[in-house]
Amino acid sequence: MGTRVAKLFALLCVFLLYRTSPSIQAEKHSLYYIYTGLSKPVDLPGIYQFTAMALLDDIQIDYYNSEEQKKIPKQTWMKEKLYEDYWEKGTKLRKNKKQWLDENIDSLMKCMKQNESDLHVLQWRHGCEVDQQGDESKRINEYCYDGEDFLSFDYKESQWVAPVDTNLITKWKWNNVPILKQRTAGYLEKECVDWLNKFREYGDKELRKASPPDVHMFAKRSTSDKIKLTCMVTGFYPKDTVLFIRKYRTSLPEDETESTGIRPNHDGTFQLKKSVEIQENEKANYDCFVAHRTLKEPIIIEWGGNCQDCPPEIDLAMIAVVTGGVLVLLITVAGVVVYILKKKGIIGQTTTAETSNSGSNSSVDLQYVY
Repeated sequence: MGTRVAKLFALLCVFLLYRTSPSIQAEKHSLYYIYTGLSKPVDLPGIYQFTAMALLDDIQIDYYNSEEQKKIPKQTWMKEKLYEDYWEKGTKLRKNKKQWLDENIDSLMKCMKQNESDLHVLQWRHGCEVDQQGDESKRINEYCYDGEDFLSFDYKESQWVAPVDTNLITKWKWNNVPILKQRTAGYLEKECVDWLNKFREYGDKELRKASPPDVHMFAKRSTSDKIKLTCMVTGFYPKDTVLFIRKYRTSLPEDETESTGIRPNHDGTFQLKKSVEIQENEKANYDCFVAHRTLKEPIIIEWGGNCQDCPPEIDLAMIAVVTGGVLVLLITVAGVVVYILKKKGIIGQTTTAETSNSGSNSSVDLQYVY
């Protein structure tokens, strides 16, 4: 049960953090707040009934959990630039957010007639993205329940929308609370962008540090007659990057490749893997094509045809040579043994006895001697 919960929790976090596809066409900046509430406590290390964090350009800048109950900075410049009253007010707001999620989890479980003994997860993400010219590109306020999209706010229409009919009751209730829609729209329109710009100004030097990608290409056995060819890119920042697996310098369609999506490394950089299955004996020219804003030109790594856990190819000519050598050796050894036995008179005595008794036994005795 504990392992399943941990995996569910991790998948939900990845779902909310990295659901957008990468692009390097324009430099973008983002500020997102993510809140995760569980329907009951879970006795697992590092997993709390409520957690909250802020991400600036995918870097965690603050954190809160229901056990410590204190909003804390996760970047040195956040601690230096923001005074103590900011963190005190932030702690109170996080406690209010926990209460908000608790009430909604309880309401959803009753509405769906779910068992209270089961674990349920409600996540809330809100924030904004802007491009390098400062134009608004995204406004996000969405809820995810047990790993599925539940409700989201249509900023342009100022309405809550539900992806499935089962959520229509909640949608109707929230759309009939004018103050909720006003506050949601007001925050997304101005306050989020203001804080995004302010945080980027505070952490300007740290946030401008860039790291180029490290590219690897390798193959491993997939099935009895197929291998999985993988391109791995790691250690890059910012996270926007382009990765293609190419065959004869032509990019493979996305629906033919398997992607992990962009994932965070422990040091604040990112990684991405894409794979494709090919026949083991295929001799086509494959390569990895990687583009990143830290590179003056794309990195292209060609696959040399090696496979990490595939058996070596069988060389029939070599087998013939080796087999012939072994046969020659065996014949030579057999001749030496016969010569020694004859000198000692063993073979001659055995053959005489066989002749005097019965010719039918000679083959048995000779087989025994050899």
